Formats: sequence, C-alpha cells, structure tokens
Amino acid sequence: MDKLRVAVLGATGMAGQWFASLLEEHPYFELVALGASKRSAGKRYREAVKWIIPRPFPEKFGDLVVFDASDPESLPEKVDFVFSALPSEVAGEIELKYLKKGIDVISNASPFRLEPDVPLMNPEINADHLELLKNQKRWGAKLVKNPNCTTAVLTLPLKPILDEFGIEDISVVTMQAISGAGFAGLTAYSIVDNLIPYISKEEYKVKVESKKMLGALRNGQIVPADFIIEATTTRVPVLDGHTEVVYVKTERATDAEAVKDALNSFKGEPQLLSLPTAPERPVIVREEPDRPQPRLDRMNGNGMSVTVGRIEVMDTKRIRMVLVGHNLLRGASGVSLLTAELMYKKGYMT
Repeated sequence: MDKLRVAVLGATGMAGQWFASLLEEHPYFELVALGASKRSAGKRYREAVKWIIPRPFPEKFGDLVVFDASDPESLPEKVDFVFSALPSEVAGEIELKYLKKGIDVISNASPFRLEPDVPLMNPEINADHLELLKNQKRWGAKLVKNPNCTTAVLTLPLKPILDEFGIEDISVVTMQAISGAGFAGLTAYSIVDNLIPYISKEEYKVKVESKKMLGALRNGQIVPADFIIEATTTRVPVLDGHTEVVYVKTERATDAEAVKDALNSFKGEPQLLSLPTAPERPVIVREEPDRPQPRLDRMNGNGMSVTVGRIEVMDTKRIRMVLVGHNLLRGASGVSLLTAELMYKKGYMT
C-alpha cells in the first residue's frame, strides 16, 4: 500500500514534536517534510529542535532540512496534506496559503474552528461531521480542525452520557497542564507554587466548541447541541494532562452504575475501524477514590483515552465526575492524526 506523503507545520514546538514521534512508523502516512519558523529554516531537524517530549527523538527525521512553514513554495517535497501545529496567532493566514495551493490542512489551531463548513473533529463523537467536506468548496482543498485541548478531553465522556441520558446543562472546572500554554508560555515564577484561575479565551472555546462537536448533522449543516454549559478554566503546575471536575444535569434519571456502564462500553467509529491511533477503550472508568490523576493516567490508551473517576449521581439527574486526558495527544497531535486516519479510511483522502 502506498502511503500518503505529509508535512508538519510548526514541527519544532511540543505539538509538532508529538506529530514527528507519532508519524515515525505510521502505516498510512509518510512524513517527508518538517516546517517551522524562518529562524529554523535551513537547519537539519536535529539542530533546529530542542527535543523535550517524553519520547525518543525520531532519528529517521533528524537529517531532514527544515523549511519555512510560512511559505508553501518552500516545501522541499510534494505532499498530499499537512498537519498544522502552528501557533494560533499566525496559523490562519499561513494555513490559507496551503489551501489556496490545493493542499489539504488538518490543524490544531483555533482559526476557522467555528466556520459552518469546517468539521471540528473528535472522531469518536462526531465522525459524521466529516460530511461537511462535501460542500466545502471555497478553497479548493480541505480544511479540518480539532478542538481546544480542554474541549477534546471533556467531550469524549460527554458523548455517551448525551446519547444514553440526554443533557440539560454542564458545569466544568478545569485544572490545565502548563504544556497547554506552550514551552515558553509561562514563566516558572508565575506557575510554581501557584494556580492561575484564568486562561485567556479558554472558557468561551469550551462552551461553543462543545456545542458544535456534540451537535447534530442535519441537511448538511451542524445544529449545535442545546444544553447550557458553563466553564471555569485554570492553569496548575502539572506538566501534561488536563484534569476536569464536571457536573452534568441529565434529561433522564440514571444512577452511578448505569453511567459507568455507558462510559465503559462506549466505542466510536475509530474503534470499529481499528484505526492505528484509536485507543481500544476511549473512556476508562476508575473506581479508586483518588483517581484519576494526571501523572498516573494521562498516558492511558497511549495518551488517547480519557480516564474518569469519582462518578456519583445526585438526585437521579445530576452526575459528578472527575476526568483526566492528555492535552497534547487526545487534545492536539493525537486527535489530529486520528482524524486523518478516519478521513483516509472514509475516502476523504486520495
């Protein structure tokens, strides 16, 4: 089987490093080009990157010469599509250049996430939303987004609850890892011995992105979910792995065992298709009173599962649960790769 040829934009950042690591021996995709900022362009990847993720450096890519990600004309190889791990402040303009060159883009960055013809993907929960691509004509190439990292972690266990019991409202407080701010995003002085009770634009993203992803595809359009959602987002001194405390008011009465059964048995199309990056169990339930914990549970399912614990049902229609998911895998590079795999299997890539 011929592999599709791909490039990574933003390859020297943390999400870009995860892309390089995950693509080292991928069965569908061959990584042939690595793009970064102008200051890194022209250097070999091993010289341009400061490798910091907890995986071995992918030696097979070490001698690839980094190209200027802001200019698709500088791509050293012909590619079938690109993964974008670019910072949001520059991603919109740069990604448009690739789209106008006829190159499909699967992106972590926030621009265009809420556009009505752009799928916002967490593949287990909304695989059918890829049908939006059939009417996405404006660029001549396909643009697909994955959500904010917090939203990706949150919506995975919400999906089986929505399907089984319905949802009226959600309240969530997040304790988010510092890697979500990027390698240079926070000074040590600001986060060590501290908790920051505000992350710019994050609460809005959680609200609107959750409703889009958990919405229904009708007549070629997404009808957002009609539940109420409120969010408080905080930054805590944890390296990787977002923790979220969630209260869900359901439409139909339930109990803790029924909720656990719904979460434990949940599978989506990635599991049915046995996609390479899909975890066998997308949601894992822990019974211990002190779990989940980011250090112990963030790598469950190779970082692609969300682990849920402290499940309690109050007044038959209000669920309390605590969940942990890896913000750079389920919340960024891993979910982008899983989306690409789903597109490949569903015939959205040639």
